[in-house]
Amino acid sequence: MILTGDYHTHTVYSHGKGQIIDNAIKAKEKGLAEVGITDHGFSHPAFGLRKRKLPSMKNEIKKATESTGVKVLLGIESNIIGTDGTVDLKEKYYDDFDLFLAGFHKFVLFKPSTAFSMFVPDMFHSYIMKKNLPKSLIDLNTKTFINVIKKNPVDVITHLNFFCFADVKEVAKVASDYGTYIELNSKKVHFTDDELYELSKTDANFIIDSDAHSPSRVGEISLVEETLKRVNFPLNKIHNIDGRLPKMRFKAFKEGV
Repeated sequence: MILTGDYHTHTVYSHGKGQIIDNAIKAKEKGLAEVGITDHGFSHPAFGLRKRKLPSMKNEIKKATESTGVKVLLGIESNIIGTDGTVDLKEKYYDDFDLFLAGFHKFVLFKPSTAFSMFVPDMFHSYIMKKNLPKSLIDLNTKTFINVIKKNPVDVITHLNFFCFADVKEVAKVASDYGTYIELNSKKVHFTDDELYELSKTDANFIIDSDAHSPSRVGEISLVEETLKRVNFPLNKIHNIDGRLPKMRFKAFKEGV
């Protein structure tokens, strides 16, 4: 299994340790055709991307593409901030980005109602109760991810079930219907083997990402590789390996397709 593109990497513009050019150079060393620079969304007070930095990022991405030959894409890992599917990337900023990722993150500026109904309970059950979530909370989390996919032209749902546990089969069903990929994240374990097996039986499609926060980890997928072998996951469902490139929903949306 050879990675073709890594669509989830971070830089100093949010929570990463390297420059855009550093990620591009590592992507070239790994033989990648494409790499996404997807720093954290605007609503994270500590690690969020700042809108005023976008012109500098675009300039650096252009130079990195020209100097490495790797197609460097400007994206964002937007934060889910509302159970109604609201994320912190508004449509007026769509033209600034090539990739649109969305994920659940801790300590972002949630809508007040979501902070109390979802974030606080998820943190309590993740840290204190060790995943023993009531069905009502799992249902709320599931509905939230479904709303995100339905409400926004999201390319990828990142690290599903990391600190925010949902019914993965239900999320996958909607992701398949809307053309959104489910990420297999190689930085952290976020699916159990049983969940991966269940996902393999759905019509959803997947991409593997490194979630690199340092240039050295760009293109690193060993954690996912080990897991996929254990559950005999069908590789034809993964769209960014072995020469294949994913068809991104966000690009099609902006082109009116």
